[in-house]
Amino acid sequence: MVPHAFKESDFKTIKETFKNLVNNEAFIFLLLEDHQKAIGYAWIEMRNYPENAFRKLYKSVFVHQISLVETERKKGYGTKLMDHIDKIAKCNDIDLIELNYWINNDIAKAFYKKHGYSKHREFVYKNL
Repeated sequence: MVPHAFKESDFKTIKETFKNLVNNEAFIFLLLEDHQKAIGYAWIEMRNYPENAFRKLYKSVFVHQISLVETERKKGYGTKLMDHIDKIAKCNDIDLIELNYWINNDIAKAFYKKHGYSKHREFVYKNL
């Protein structure tokens, strides 16, 4: 997806969308709380890639979103979420976690690099 394809945030629409997403068994939503106050979340998906003529069969955990309240960043909470995602993958015999982020998001780039993620593919587009 390219940046210009995104809509302005509409809380009501997003809330309804998430109400539908939580019923999908492939999705897992993690809520991070501190003193019973929500401070972050992660939305992950258990993916199964079937074998075909070009690739072997494999499974992964795909991180759709990870987010923390801005005032709670740089306190180790993101690491706690990522560590928990690692545990979920291992408990499901999955040895691959996938995610993506915007190319100019240097904070995400540094965060994921710190956690052992490496770049293997780049997505490019051309406006006509």
